[in-house]
Amino acid sequence: MAVGFMLAHPYGFTRVMSSFRWPSNFENGKDVNDWYGPPSNADGSTKAVTINADTTCGNDWVCEHRWRQIRNMVIFRNVVDGEPFSNWWDNGSNQVAFGRGNKGFIIFNNDNWNMNVNVQTGLPSGTYCDVISGQKENNKCTGKQVFVSGDGKANFQINTDAEDPFIAIHVDAKL
Repeated sequence: MAVGFMLAHPYGFTRVMSSFRWPSNFENGKDVNDWYGPPSNADGSTKAVTINADTTCGNDWVCEHRWRQIRNMVIFRNVVDGEPFSNWWDNGSNQVAFGRGNKGFIIFNNDNWNMNVNVQTGLPSGTYCDVISGQKENNKCTGKQVFVSGDGKANFQINTDAEDPFIAIHVDAKL
């Protein structure tokens, strides 16, 4: 969620992390294996990053930058580049949303209750593919769809048990 916020927000320079797994072992609140480096071969050389059929990484590499959500938020950032921060909304707690001009909109639910709101997106009317739960492929959406009405408003429902409790839409994901 934090990486999604960073990539959607126009402030600063973005950096996307990619990492590796290690056998964490917590004793008295401290990971005694925090000295581990990247995945290594028996001779100490770093293991090659292997790419699995589903585009994830193998050999104990995590490769967050390859995750659909991160990859699609990089695309979101490129689509909205140069657009102003707009249409801020919040519920006074941990549900927030904002747009990037008339090209993109993102909404987050970090509360412990479900969200069901109608908010101004600033986007042209139409049906959009949420690039967090899926993506646009062959003019179809593999995830949630969001309808933006003629006045730029849309209804967003995000449950607390959602795998990713946020939704992002942009003009290049319009169906």
